[in-house]
Amino acid sequence: MNVELKNIHKHFGSVHANKGINLVIPSGSIQGILGENGAGKSTLMKILSGFIQADPGGEILLDGKPVVIHSPADAIHVGIGMLHQDPLDFPPMRVLDNFLLGQSGGLFPNRTAVARDFKRLAEQFDFSLDPDGYVDSLTVGERQQLEIIRLLWLGARVLILDEPTTGISASQKAKLFATLKKLAEQGMTVIFVSHKLEDVEHLCDKVAVLRAGELVGEAKPPYVTAKLVEMMFGKEITLGERQSAQQDEIVLALQNVSLEDVRLKIRNVSLDVRAGEVIGLAGMEGSGQDLFIRACAGLVRPVGGRILLKGRDLTGKSYHVFKRAGVNFLPAARLEEGLIPGLSLSDHFVLAEAPRGLFIDRQAGLQLAEERIKAFNIRGAPLSPVESLSGGNQQRAELALLQTPLSLVLLEHPTRGLDIESVIYIWSKLKERCRLKTAIIFISSDLEEILQYSDRVLVFFSGRVSPPLDAANTTVEQLGQLIGGKGWAEMGETHA
Repeated sequence: MNVELKNIHKHFGSVHANKGINLVIPSGSIQGILGENGAGKSTLMKILSGFIQADPGGEILLDGKPVVIHSPADAIHVGIGMLHQDPLDFPPMRVLDNFLLGQSGGLFPNRTAVARDFKRLAEQFDFSLDPDGYVDSLTVGERQQLEIIRLLWLGARVLILDEPTTGISASQKAKLFATLKKLAEQGMTVIFVSHKLEDVEHLCDKVAVLRAGELVGEAKPPYVTAKLVEMMFGKEITLGERQSAQQDEIVLALQNVSLEDVRLKIRNVSLDVRAGEVIGLAGMEGSGQDLFIRACAGLVRPVGGRILLKGRDLTGKSYHVFKRAGVNFLPAARLEEGLIPGLSLSDHFVLAEAPRGLFIDRQAGLQLAEERIKAFNIRGAPLSPVESLSGGNQQRAELALLQTPLSLVLLEHPTRGLDIESVIYIWSKLKERCRLKTAIIFISSDLEEILQYSDRVLVFFSGRVSPPLDAANTTVEQLGQLIGGKGWAEMGETHA
């Protein structure tokens, strides 16, 4: 199905998110949509998929015929389906029940026939999905697979994917790319929205670059990375040199710590984290690093061993005790755990400060918000609801909420879904903390990010934890081997 967008505009109040976009996407191709956070990529795709409506005056044509799309149901009816960065599923429900979502045909579908269709589609793409399992037991990559076959079953001939490689492993990404190439070979139109240059260059037949709401250029293979970066940001971007920590006092000490949840056990981990040091945690999703970092925050209680912060034994204490002792935790789920949808930036900054009397000083809150917005380069206003901000600006807002001073900052995927300029900015602010003797422990699925910004790295595999690796002398290939379960025979216990 050929897709054509003509003169697409979208305003959100005074913000002009899409500025007269004209784009033609031929059938059977994989079209990349590249741009920094806030460039208008997701807005444009949400218009095409019916989640929001464009301003009057533009036009969407499918195979040369104008269509009107007012809702996702309208979109799927004309053959357009969108896979969002966070899959729109219901984790407490079974896989087959989620597969059924959106189908027409009454309240009592023929589950035997549906299960047969499910199995056929899953086998076609070599997906290992149990229709009787629960969605909350699936990885992010498996949830994406479920959403892809559901959209195909509903009749999608145009498949939009918004930042689909965020939060999935290298093997899951390879499987996703193979699936998308197979769909394109079958005549499907695939639109791949990303800020990751290497993904777009590896996968896409053509790339359209958006900047500040405008389509600034298009490119075809062979791609020139420097040219794409310049189109995205209007300038050259470099990562800069690695910054290593100076050895200093021990901030966090884990002594033979053991952890358990319903799926795995971590045994006898010992680790000393020094002031100003950055520790990166690598591993496939569900390998234990999330359990580990939450234990360091006081959100998970160890079943054995001791956790000491600057010599003070906090074993078994609550998150609030850890927080008062100078530990802050920023979870990956920004709007679910880190921020409060419906509240403004000003509300968040007021709530994060220590109370000053019985009543909230709104004027002081607005002034504080303006100061933080300027200091952290947040694209938003004091009264902007946090859910209206782009992912990069939500992350900057979370960083602006961190207390000062701090002994330890714990972060889950601090740059997930962010463009390279935002990644560099976020880490510049975190490294400022390191210079103030704050230690940092972070989880990332981006191995290059871990090696660029960490001093030492812990690798997790099925509850096993490697001894700390010197990031400066470790390669992406070595990390990948350990994450995949190879080379562990030569590894000792985690003591450092």
